[in-house]
Amino acid sequence: MDRRAVYGPRDGTVLSQQSQHRSDEILDGNIDEVLQAKRADGIWGLPIDGEPVSGTDLERTSVQWQEYCMQYIGFVPEEGALKGSRLQVKAIIEHISHVHITPDTPHLTVVQYARAVALLLLGGTMCPDSSGNLVSLLYLAKLEDIVAARNYSWGSAVLAFLYRELCNASEKGKAAIGGALQLVQIWAWSRIIPICPGLGAPRVHMGPHQIDNNRVLPGAPYGAMWNCEHTFTRTVRTTVRVIRDILDEMQYDQFIWQPYDMESNVIMAYAGDFNPQLWRSICPLIFYAIVEMHHPERVLRQFGMMQNIPDQPDTRDMSLHKITRSNRTGTDWVLQHILYITRWQRRYDTVIQRQPISNRRDTDRGYWEWYNNITRHFVSSSTDRRVESGYQPGDAPMLQIVTQQVNTLQTLFQSKPVDVEGYRQLVAQLEHEVQIIAEAIKHQPQQTATPSDSAPTTSHRQRRSSSQMSIGSVERGDIGGI
Repeated sequence: MDRRAVYGPRDGTVLSQQSQHRSDEILDGNIDEVLQAKRADGIWGLPIDGEPVSGTDLERTSVQWQEYCMQYIGFVPEEGALKGSRLQVKAIIEHISHVHITPDTPHLTVVQYARAVALLLLGGTMCPDSSGNLVSLLYLAKLEDIVAARNYSWGSAVLAFLYRELCNASEKGKAAIGGALQLVQIWAWSRIIPICPGLGAPRVHMGPHQIDNNRVLPGAPYGAMWNCEHTFTRTVRTTVRVIRDILDEMQYDQFIWQPYDMESNVIMAYAGDFNPQLWRSICPLIFYAIVEMHHPERVLRQFGMMQNIPDQPDTRDMSLHKITRSNRTGTDWVLQHILYITRWQRRYDTVIQRQPISNRRDTDRGYWEWYNNITRHFVSSSTDRRVESGYQPGDAPMLQIVTQQVNTLQTLFQSKPVDVEGYRQLVAQLEHEVQIIAEAIKHQPQQTATPSDSAPTTSHRQRRSSSQMSIGSVERGDIGGI
């Protein structure tokens, strides 16, 4: 029997398109570059409840787009700043930097300025594409009525865009990623203890409201608490090799399933926008051509609920990934996605409810066996070698093998009778398990001998001896993180 470290998944049929996943290249050692993130800033208290952000992809000439910009954001961009229906970010920044709002500024100018800032935030920050410097003017249609813009579900739209970017970036051969990656960063810092930096005092007031020039403004959103000095004396900042190794060696108690204090002033300040009930809704997330399914039933422990084995994913939804705005000018996305928009309108009917748990490890019987069978256990390359200098790769795969065999022996000791024959059988089994570990060591990647190999490394890195957390595919069930 082959007892090498199981990188996973054993069953590749459960999670779709795993054979085309970027992690295969990482595992095989064929990829070492980092995805290039383009413009991702801030985390916002965006409304979840509301109408889906969708509409018609209008076709306009460059002159028509220039006239449209003049009408709604107050300036005519140069033709070179336009690329089809997209406008350069720097053109918007240059415009708003020359607008000075005073108590005497005309109302129209103030509204146009507000639209320009909102467009910059939406297309340049919350939903940036991988170009990094272009904003779709399609978004401006939802800002024409600046008051009615509040009625849209911007939170679900931002998350839909981010999910699609994460999906696209996970494919082999991709080198860039867009979307609100600051959400992913703060999601990870809030939950994964070994990579969370030390935090200083927030630079903004985190109460239910703020005072600015004697004006009462809404309270800062949750993400603002990370707007502070960060220290990395106990964790790593950006080294990919180290972060992968940390994820490989994580223990259960190093992941925080419920990081939010729902009674805090920060959360209560945006209680109406957060709408925690919708965090548990199985529903589509919609942003024009993009439809991504929200599956909280697959990650119920983040809601303090018992996790069961989820149903098989609906492969019919996979066809949605082939639908893009490319060459679809004139498409009415409301009609195109009417079935999913109807499901969104029924979002309160699909809120999931399960048995609460007091122990975060509690799951339905058989869940862990199922999960370990379908997930990827390690995110590091199986071909990592020791290097001449710098961080040395860890031994999480070997630790998994030893843990498995020790668990087998523990079961045997608990079940065998304590007599002479029983001890003989235990010794024979022990010899067998040692042989399995020896064979596994033979199949570990060869390590180049370097001066650092002879130096002790365990004094610099804590070795884990308990069960580790497996790293699987990202489950789409955190609509609350926006």
